[in-house]
This record gives sequence, C-alpha cells and structure tokens, in this order.
Amino acid sequence: MRGKPAVERHTFAEVSPSVIIMPMPLRLLCLGDIVGRPGRQVVHDKLPALVRDRQIDLVIANAENIAGGSGITQNLFNKIRSYGVDVVTLGDHIYRKNDIIPTLQSSERVVRPANLSANAAGRAYTVVTTNSGVSVAVFSLLGRIFMSHLPADDPFAAADRVLDQLPPHVRVCVCDVHAEASSEKVALGHWLDGRVSLVFGTHTHIPTADAKILPGGSAYISDLGMCGPYDSVLGRRKERVLKYMTTNMPAPFDVATGDVRLCGVYAEIEPETGRALNIERIEVQAGNAEQAYDADDRPQQQQQPSND
Repeated sequence: MRGKPAVERHTFAEVSPSVIIMPMPLRLLCLGDIVGRPGRQVVHDKLPALVRDRQIDLVIANAENIAGGSGITQNLFNKIRSYGVDVVTLGDHIYRKNDIIPTLQSSERVVRPANLSANAAGRAYTVVTTNSGVSVAVFSLLGRIFMSHLPADDPFAAADRVLDQLPPHVRVCVCDVHAEASSEKVALGHWLDGRVSLVFGTHTHIPTADAKILPGGSAYISDLGMCGPYDSVLGRRKERVLKYMTTNMPAPFDVATGDVRLCGVYAEIEPETGRALNIERIEVQAGNAEQAYDADDRPQQQQQPSND
C-alpha cells in the first residue's frame, strides 16, 4: 500500500489465479467512541462474548472520551486493553489528560491523529500482528471542517504519508476518520478506497446507515456511533445540554446513564490483498448504567460546552 496522487493511486495487491487455497478472512471489530464509565462498562460486559462468537482477530476502539467523557488516562488505557481492545485510536481530546502522554510515546497499541504536528506526542500509525500472524496497520486522521478545538494539517496528505511509510508486506490497513462533517469523511473514504481495508468515522457519536464496500474494495462507514448512553445528547445528560442551548448559560455537560449500547462494525478482510469482503453494523443494548462516574474518572474538572 502506497500513497500516490489520486490518478495514480496504488490499489490492492492481486493474487495469482493459480492460488487455490483460500485462507480464512481476517475478522475485525471496530468500536465507536467509548464515553465515560457507562461506555467502559458496556465494553467490559459485552466485548468478550462478541469476540468469542464472531471469532474476532483484532479489536480497534476509539477511546478519546473514556475518562469522564473527555480524554483518556494511562490507567483507563490499560483497563480497556485488559477488556480485549487491541488498538486504541484517539481524536481531538487526545491531550485532555496529561498523564496519557508517556503512554502515547511508548505504546504500540495507541495512535494519535496522523495529521497533527510532527512534534505532537504519540505515533502517527502502528502495525500490530494478530494471533493468526497477519500484520495490520492502524492510523487515524482528524477532520478540519467544524473542528476548531485541535487544529490539524491536511488529512489527505497525511494519509498519503502514512501509506508511503508502511512496510511492503502489510496488506491490511484500517483508518479512523475522527471528523464532524460527513462530507469530509466520505471524501476521505473515496481518497483511500483501494488503498486501505477499512475506513470508519468517529466523533459524532451517531451511528450511520451507510456501511458498504466502496468500488475499489475498501469497507466504509461514516460513523460507528458510540459505546455509551443513548438516552442523552451525544452521551451527555440531555437536560444539561438543553439548558445550555436554550438559555446560553453555562452548564456542566455531565455523562448520562440511560440506554447504554455498544456500537461499531464487524468487517471481514482478505489477508493476502487487504480487500474488504464484508462489513456490517454491530449494536448491543445493555440497559441503564448504575452510575455516570467512578474513581477512574479523576479528576472531575469543569467541562467545556461541547458537542462531541
């Protein structure tokens, strides 16, 4: 996989027609933004059965909202890894908790958006190996449209840089597009079509109904949704958000607890070529959470009004 100008883009490797042994497809599970304690709990409770029943080879999850609804800590990174998440992607709230920075620098199981400054903490991509011996590259991109909290460089150019750096033997590649505008996500999906195995969107916390295989063979969905409380406004208590939106008066956007669900996609990938064979939405309901916060959400800081 290599990043090239649009008219010359490298596409999936072709396998000789003489090859008659068809290996098992690589099975990926990608989870949407994990929001606070309710999101952590549903992943803890529901992920093991999904991995077992679907025979999942690799679990990727966006966890930038895992700590009290905004940011991630070293402790919570280690916890979700213990729940069965293999690779963590992050977005515009990546640096909300300073104690994650050493982990970003040292761990191969977490990536920062590739289009941040070259001096930003963390790695632009990672390559991990599944138990079946398949190498999988994972990277994320930060959108620029309506995304003012953490300004980023051109995501299209950053994607090309990442693909240019991947080792030649890596055929399976997954990209998380953490962006607000659907148009930007769709455009990046087409830009990467035929060069990565799966492009999924995060950040808006609303699952979309457009899971599909693009013409070049890449699986795509505009947004995975979230792992968190859906009786809310994007995971936050609806009465707090409504107060802010109707009065313009500051209100803490506390994490909600009602109608918790685990949302994401299941995808099957051909390991020799990286071409997607199948993609389908996953949604598991888990009822209401007992509480919105626990000791792992330290410290509780005043939340900025936010819709992500």
